[in-house]
Amino acid sequence: MIYTGRFEKRRVVVTGGSRGIGAACVRRFAAEGARVAFIYNRSEKEASELAKETGAFAVQGDVSDPRSISRAMDGAIGLLGGIDVLVNNAGVAQFRLFDEITDGDWDKMIGTDLGGVFRAARSAAPRMISQKSGAIINISSRWGETGASCETHYSAAKAGVIGLTKALAKELGPSGIRVNCVAPGAVATDMNAALDAAAIRGIEEETPLGRLGTPDEIAACIAFLASDDASFVTGAVLSANGGRVI
Repeated sequence: MIYTGRFEKRRVVVTGGSRGIGAACVRRFAAEGARVAFIYNRSEKEASELAKETGAFAVQGDVSDPRSISRAMDGAIGLLGGIDVLVNNAGVAQFRLFDEITDGDWDKMIGTDLGGVFRAARSAAPRMISQKSGAIINISSRWGETGASCETHYSAAKAGVIGLTKALAKELGPSGIRVNCVAPGAVATDMNAALDAAAIRGIEEETPLGRLGTPDEIAACIAFLASDDASFVTGAVLSANGGRVI
């Protein structure tokens, strides 16, 4: 990646930053001059390797646990000396028939994919408000826009992320804080690694661009929304799905 310095002196926190889209964001922001801290839950080996590769700070935390994510956000922000950009990427997925979803399944999904966004933003917002600037980018999904059979709880959580994004954009805008959302389509990450070749071909055939996206392509969208190039963009949902949702 070519170093541009676009995020020189910016302080960036990425949740779910050790793998996939999150790791691509860490690499992108670090390569463009930002000071980066990322929060990971269980992927300690990947987190350690990414920190060595990029110079970013790795902080352990569970976004579904209020105390854990509060400590992790405080730690990450402390290491950076503040926060200018928050990327809410951490999440889980599950494929299950609606009548087989347990209370535990539901609570874990909502608590992680929606609750985690709420909790991390709640930690970052007061710091951004005090400095009258900041950018928050939340990661939803195409299923948050359209809903998905056999992924009811995931779709509900990701739709909630879109609603939260729009509400926060209105509330935090007067303080100079922009809040936007990226809704990726199918991306070649661990979350889709369990799909067999036939399923992948089916997705590709349903996608006008004829392929899955890459983590780097989603990271590029996130970097745009975090940058001064998007200085008049807030409350937006950038649908990076190869045309599968139009």
